[in-house]
Amino acid sequence: METIGVSVCSWRPSLPPQSPPNLKRFRVSSSSSPLAFTPTRENTLSLIHNSGVIACLRANSAELAFEAASAALRGGISVLEIVMSTPGFTTAGAGTSYSGLGTQVGTLLNVEDAIKAKRAGAKFLMSPAMVMGIVDVIQDGEILYIPGAMTPTEILSAYDAGSKIVKVYPVSALGGFQYISALKKPFPHISLVASQGIMIDSIGDYISCGASSVVLSDAIFNKEAMAQQNFNTISQLASVAALQGKEAVLRFDAHQTRRTEDY
Repeated sequence: METIGVSVCSWRPSLPPQSPPNLKRFRVSSSSSPLAFTPTRENTLSLIHNSGVIACLRANSAELAFEAASAALRGGISVLEIVMSTPGFTTAGAGTSYSGLGTQVGTLLNVEDAIKAKRAGAKFLMSPAMVMGIVDVIQDGEILYIPGAMTPTEILSAYDAGSKIVKVYPVSALGGFQYISALKKPFPHISLVASQGIMIDSIGDYISCGASSVVLSDAIFNKEAMAQQNFNTISQLASVAALQGKEAVLRFDAHQTRRTEDY
């Protein structure tokens, strides 16, 4: 299956169908928003939850982006964001140049970019802040929108507007995984993605503190490796990140199951 979209995310066509997210872990529930939680949106959300890692790619050429994205996918990454500024992802050539990647595009800052992404086949839109007009763009479709938020007020407002998952940004500047832990106390029902400045060795900390997933940028798409087009290094970093993400999710789920059984 081919998926082209906007915002931190994508999956390879060969992936098997994903199981529903572990509700003990994420406690996903419906808000008062009229946005329908369609099967496609549910599958996308489930994929993000199950992977634990979203790889975020920035590149100055379509060719570099394609090779780097392919390397990350070979390494085991199943959720990939290619930012909106990367050449070729929402143009007429997107369907041919990137058809083998099944990639989502980001980062969205306005409604016009959301419309372009939708036309290009996006299944997933992500932005660093809440762009209310994007909700209208996806109202009649099956695209998942993940807005960015910083404060508790912004997170709750995004959720009440219909977002089933919210990106906490810039998380490192706000206290890192400890900030995620603090947010989950009043918002156990809101699925949170931690984004900005996260390294591979802290994936487990973020997941254990309640993050549904983390965004990794330079940690996978190392600047030196990108400059030298060293795609083997990118693939190796992706492999380590993907494995740590999956293991962290499994550990968290097992811990939650034990807690439930103790009660």
